[in-house]
Amino acid sequence: MPPIPSSSPPVEERDWRRSFLRIGGLVLLILTLGTLGYRWLEGYSWVDALYMTVITLSTVGFGEVYPLSQTGRVFTIGLIVLGVGTAAYLFTTLTDYIVSGELEGTLERRRRMARLRQLHQHYLIGGFGLVGEQVASELASLNLPFVVLEKDPERLARARRCGYLTVEGDPTEDEVLEEARIQQARGLVAVLDTDADNLFLVLSARTLNPRLFIVAQAVSEATEKKLYKAGADRVVSPYAMAGHRITSVLVRPYVVSFLDAALRSETLELWLEEVRVAEDSDLVGKSLAEADIRARTGANVLAIARGGEQIDWSPTVRIQPNDVLIVLGRRDQILKIARLARDERLVQLLQQTPEGRWGRSRPLRLPGGRQ
Repeated sequence: MPPIPSSSPPVEERDWRRSFLRIGGLVLLILTLGTLGYRWLEGYSWVDALYMTVITLSTVGFGEVYPLSQTGRVFTIGLIVLGVGTAAYLFTTLTDYIVSGELEGTLERRRRMARLRQLHQHYLIGGFGLVGEQVASELASLNLPFVVLEKDPERLARARRCGYLTVEGDPTEDEVLEEARIQQARGLVAVLDTDADNLFLVLSARTLNPRLFIVAQAVSEATEKKLYKAGADRVVSPYAMAGHRITSVLVRPYVVSFLDAALRSETLELWLEEVRVAEDSDLVGKSLAEADIRARTGANVLAIARGGEQIDWSPTVRIQPNDVLIVLGRRDQILKIARLARDERLVQLLQQTPEGRWGRSRPLRLPGGRQ
């Protein structure tokens, strides 16, 4: 049996919907039978017959339109019994719906769908295991919009307890990715439990959104090559990264601590950031020396990334459209250079988080409390 697309309502919601549709159909049927009955038995006009049916079913106690015959009274008794029975059924169904929590669940799903429809330039996290949970925590600390895609009920519940926006279903399925608005997304992280699942996720995501920036997790070197072929922009091996990290902390603890603070700290005044140069920026065509960014903004351009691979820090290199400037500076300085480069996404982000991660300047402390 093929899997049910995640965009469809859950089974329980569809069951309740069918119950209410049955009740609505039953009410409509009784109204039709009552109208036809009074029209045929008493000779009422269509309007009078419908009016008589409504006041009988609603038991408001209004008088008869015209005196009823013996047959008409018997028919009216039967109509009242049907109406009261239907009302009791409706009340029981509605009570069960509220008591069982389905109403709250339905409202929550609709709120979640409304939030999903508003997403733009957001990130998708495929999988909420140990790595996925850490990625979500980092994105949340940066105040960046993201959606968690997970099929495991326990992990999904944990993500929702954290307040994260979620989509239930297999992240490798196109329907799940489309529900998470992958066409409008900025990036995707593939951190599922197996390399095979990550490979399928990358392939599906790249097909649905060719412009998406994809970072994938890989355990084996063979899978790493396949992930690049499938469309991943970056592939990260957790074991290789852990080894590199441990060695760096062992050999260069101060450098690592500074970079950690520059990338993640909410208290350090300086911040490392990427600024993308737009085509209409006046920086285009100028060398770093000619642009004189340091004097104009106070921020330092450490390097220029081009085409996802080439990085240059020569002062004579000329800035081209879509170049990424790697800059170091305070929040206000980075905002100035973002405006010069016309990086609207970064400008909007910095304006929305005036305090946030760009906090007060404090001494940088190494792990363990050493300064």
